[in-house]
Amino acid sequence: MTSEQQLAINHPAPGFTAKAYDPASDQFVTKSLADYRGKWVVLFFYPADFTFVCPTELEDMAAHYTELQKLNVEVMSISTDSAYAHKAWHDSSDAIRTIKFPMISDATGEISRNYTVYVADTGEALRGTFIINPEGLLKSFEINDNALGRSSEELMRKIQASQFVEQHGDQVCPANWHPGKKTLKPGIDLVNKI
Repeated sequence: MTSEQQLAINHPAPGFTAKAYDPASDQFVTKSLADYRGKWVVLFFYPADFTFVCPTELEDMAAHYTELQKLNVEVMSISTDSAYAHKAWHDSSDAIRTIKFPMISDATGEISRNYTVYVADTGEALRGTFIINPEGLLKSFEINDNALGRSSEELMRKIQASQFVEQHGDQVCPANWHPGKKTLKPGIDLVNKI
């Protein structure tokens, strides 16, 4: 992404290829965003391995990973740590040992910069969550202060809503929508009725 480009909803997500530790195979691998075309993707940026809030978030994500895969969603966690640090953390932490999705190394900070989560003062990423559809378009993103942990349940709700809207283009999902709940069909008849 060049300095003139900005992240924008319904525009292509910045591509990348990077080294990773893959806990599912216990191997160091190279992963590319393009590898996941045809699937929904969650990019889950976090500040650093061997920290405090991060393992709680990643363990929560790991607990929902099977459910996300059933929704045709793949997850990649990303920090500026090396792939070797990811493996060491995975091997030494009970919480991180539950992870089965790839742990991407953004050692240069390039991916974090392209997704506008890089903190130059610390060389770390903010807590950024990015939902990308099967065509590679950015559907949702949220960036939090590093003191604020995220909820995988809320992330899953957003993914389900995004998938519903893509399948039913004439309907939209109101606040707190969950599958099976009532949706809205925008039109003049709804003006000043909600």
